Amino acid sequence: MNNHIDMEDSQKTNDLGSLMDVQDNNFMFGSQEENASANNQDVEMNDPDDEDRARSEVRFNFKVENISNLKDTALSPPHYARNLPWKIMVMPRNNPSVPMDRSQKCLGFFLQCNGETESSAWSCYASAELTLIPQKAGIESFSRRIQHLFFIKENDWGFSHFMTFNDLLDPDKGFIKDDSIILEVHVTADAPHGVSWDSKKHTGYVGLKNQGATCYMNSLLQTLYFTNQLRKAVYKMPTESDDSNKSVALALQRVFHELQFSDKPVGTKKLTKSFGWETLDSFMQHDVQEFLRVLLDKLEIKMKGTCVEGTVPKLFEGKMISFIKCKKVNYTSSRAETFYDIQLNVKGKKDILESFKDYIEPEVLEGDNKYDAGEHGLQDAEKGVTFENLPPVLHLHLMRFQYDPVTDCSVKFNDRFEFYERIELDDFLKEKGPTPATYILHAVLVHSGDNHGGHYVVYINPKGDNKWCKFDDDVVSKCSKDEAVAHNFGGNDEDSGLTVKLSTNAYMLVYIRESELVNVLEDVTEKDIPQEVIKVLTCVTRTSVYPACLK
Repeated sequence: MNNHIDMEDSQKTNDLGSLMDVQDNNFMFGSQEENASANNQDVEMNDPDDEDRARSEVRFNFKVENISNLKDTALSPPHYARNLPWKIMVMPRNNPSVPMDRSQKCLGFFLQCNGETESSAWSCYASAELTLIPQKAGIESFSRRIQHLFFIKENDWGFSHFMTFNDLLDPDKGFIKDDSIILEVHVTADAPHGVSWDSKKHTGYVGLKNQGATCYMNSLLQTLYFTNQLRKAVYKMPTESDDSNKSVALALQRVFHELQFSDKPVGTKKLTKSFGWETLDSFMQHDVQEFLRVLLDKLEIKMKGTCVEGTVPKLFEGKMISFIKCKKVNYTSSRAETFYDIQLNVKGKKDILESFKDYIEPEVLEGDNKYDAGEHGLQDAEKGVTFENLPPVLHLHLMRFQYDPVTDCSVKFNDRFEFYERIELDDFLKEKGPTPATYILHAVLVHSGDNHGGHYVVYINPKGDNKWCKFDDDVVSKCSKDEAVAHNFGGNDEDSGLTVKLSTNAYMLVYIRESELVNVLEDVTEKDIPQEVIKVLTCVTRTSVYPACLK
């Protein structure tokens, strides 16, 4: 049973911080109305019943008639997102801390989720914009934003004092017409937990089970799985004679095969066991960049001498020249290097292009840091790198986690850092190649939390057509482009104009060269999987039932 919370009570909870938004004396919390029900207010709604109820966001209106005489709680008809019913809830509220009069009577404006269920197991995280629509030309709408984890005891959230009735009923303010107001809500919701959610049905894809102590691994595996050209090569690795308990190649084949053909979330225990990383410490001691490099090295070695030899460097390897050039004598030292990923600074950088400029900006060696140029002695010099070529699949690690000498420990930088769906990188190459270095964003790996831990998800654009999905361990859901991109820039609310968690931001980006999209993302079918591999995978999955299968 929900309990009534009045303004005086809410003022005592100011120390809760994230649970309270104090702005122009508008306090944000659940309405906690006991036995609330809709009265006979007229309503209008603008989303058809036959729209996709599993969609990630919905926008709808609620027209409240006879607003000057509003005495009870009014609920709009339900509108669906993530298969849950969402309603606008409105009611008159008063400030008990001041004498009663009309100027202190306020409009309570809330968003309700799943209000009629009796189940206590469900929850759904959502953000929303609550808006009062003007009905007079030249008047701007009045909006407030919320974010909340909706569940049985807090199934509505919003503003107890959204606007005073004194302002609401003032014709000059422009919000009332014929004694009616129009309220609008734009909800963006994550896939719910604790209720039936069929990822395969809603997206065509399945997730990976959260088996604990694997941190970023699930996100990275999904990213590699959707690098279709790599998946094809993984299927073609010979694993018939491999030990099913120790072979990383065989374990990865199994994970990819089940992701492609299973209707349920896929387990990864055999993969982590084959990798030798079965504890949280194993993952905490290595960052995602190290894990990715080790995994790709193992695959590259396994592919040698096969029909897919060279696939890993063909997809991920770029070339750069490291140089030191003396400023006063004619001496330059340089060497060619290959790379599978690039680390970009986030701290103090506006966006990904500024970070690339920083990456190739030469470092000046002078004073006590002069360069020893051999027979030329100590010389002022410039030290830097130039990119010879960039790979078809570009892995960019954003340096969110760095050592802080002040605190003598690793810290996470949550600074705002912008990246884009399409980037032009020709200006960062030593010489332009035969095709433009234009890249399309394919995956955004996101961390919520601090340097001590948190939660990892990945947003993927599977077909390169800007139709994004969110992979949150075993739950996969469609999402908007903004959810995948802009919402993961980091920074604060003023920077983004959105109510987002400050500690939620991208730590790795995957881009695919536009000219290589068709090849890298070419469909993978059953015909691409050798029969002998299917036979091995079938046997591996049966060993717990038929131990003799591998004999």
